[in-house]
Amino acid sequence: MSDTATAAPAAEPTHTWLITLQYPVTNGYAVVTHNGTLTVAPGGTRERAYLDILEWLTQQRPELGRGNVLFFSLESYRL
Repeated sequence: MSDTATAAPAAEPTHTWLITLQYPVTNGYAVVTHNGTLTVAPGGTRERAYLDILEWLTQQRPELGRGNVLFFSLESYRL
């Protein structure tokens, strides 16, 4: 790549998400809520988005891999 090349602009998110998980800690349980945006390819599914979000979260915070989902919301980014 030449030094004059520029990165393509990021695609606008298609969806926004919110997830709450409960996971075990030493003296019981902890609850955490995360949110973000996601760009879903045409033909993408809600299930795939859910699994991708969980995978991303557990890469960031491995302890969440032992957690239970208490709440999940996936909504269109645009009103």
